[in-house]
Amino acid sequence: MDRRYSFFLVALALVFISMEASNVQGSNSKKAPYDAASTHYTVLAPTSTGQERVYCLARGACNGKVLTCPSQCAQRKPKKNKKVKGCFFDCSSKCEVTCKWRKPNCNGYGSLCYDPRFVGGDGVMFYFHGAKDGNFAIVSDENLQINAHFIGTRPQGRTRDYTWVQALAVMFDTHTLVLAAKRVSQWDNSFDALIVRWDGDVVNIPTDGQAEWRTNSEEREVIVERTEETNGVKVTVAGLVELNVKVRAIGEHENKVHNYQLPADDAFAHLETQFKFTGLTNLVEGVLGQTYRPDYVSPVKRGVAMPMMGGEDKYQTPSLYSPLCNHCRFKGKAGLSSI
Repeated sequence: MDRRYSFFLVALALVFISMEASNVQGSNSKKAPYDAASTHYTVLAPTSTGQERVYCLARGACNGKVLTCPSQCAQRKPKKNKKVKGCFFDCSSKCEVTCKWRKPNCNGYGSLCYDPRFVGGDGVMFYFHGAKDGNFAIVSDENLQINAHFIGTRPQGRTRDYTWVQALAVMFDTHTLVLAAKRVSQWDNSFDALIVRWDGDVVNIPTDGQAEWRTNSEEREVIVERTEETNGVKVTVAGLVELNVKVRAIGEHENKVHNYQLPADDAFAHLETQFKFTGLTNLVEGVLGQTYRPDYVSPVKRGVAMPMMGGEDKYQTPSLYSPLCNHCRFKGKAGLSSI
C-alpha cells in the first residue's frame, strides 16, 4: 500500500475520533461534581471486531484518550457473565483496561458473604453473627453509612442464631439506596429476587440495552447495572463506594451439612456483597469500616476455624434506615425508605 495513502487513512481515523470526542464532550458538559474518575467516560462505537471503546472525560493524563477492550474480554457487559469476563475501563490516572469477573469475590478485600463472613480492609477474615432481625452499621463515616438487616434462625439445641444479611441500606448526602433479597419459599435462579429502592421508590433495572439505571443528582452520580440476567448487580455511588451484589439462597445440601434446620417454606435468600470504598476517613467506623482505619489492629483470634468479631453493642442501629448507633459517625441527612 502507498505510504501516502496509509498516512491519509490514519489521519482520517484521527479526525473521526476527534469528531466523536467533540460530540461526547458537548453532550456531557453538565456532569455531577462527584463523577468517579475511573468511570468518567462516554461509550464510542465498537471496533470492526466488536471490541468496545470509550472516550475518557476524567481530568488528568487519561483525558481525551480512547481506551479499547482487549479481545479476551471484548464487552463491558457480556451476557454470559459466568463464563466470560467483563471489560473494565479505568479513566483515572491509571488509564488502563482490565478483564474481571462481574460478581462478588467472597475471599477478597471488603467482602460480606455466607453466615456472615467478612474479609476486612486489612485482609483478615472474621465472622460477625449480629442477631436475627437485627440491624447493624457495616460502615459509618462522615459522608457514608451502610447498614445491614440480618435474618436468621436458631435450631433446637443451639445457643446462638444462624444469620445472613438480607438487605443493605446505603445512605449518603440526602439519599438512601436499598438493596434487598425477597423472601422465597423455593429458590429459582430464573426468578429475580433482588429489590432495589431509591429514596423509598422501587427501581426497575432494565434487562436489555445497557441494562442499567442511573440518576445524576446535584451531589453525585449513582448507577445500578445488571451483571447477570437476574439476581446480580453492580452499584456505583460516585466518589464513595462500589458494590458487587448477588442474591443467593441456602440449598438443601448446604442446609444438611451445616444443620441449619431451615423451615421448608423459606430458602433464606440473602446477599453476597463485595465493597470497594473511595475516600474513607481515618476515623471510619462500622463492623467492616473499622478495618480500613490506618491504625486498626484486628482483635480476632487467628488460626481458628471461625474467628469471631464482637461489637454488636457498638454498631446496632434502631432500624435498617437509622444512622444512629453508639459509634456511628454519619453526618448526612439520608431519607427513610422501606423494603
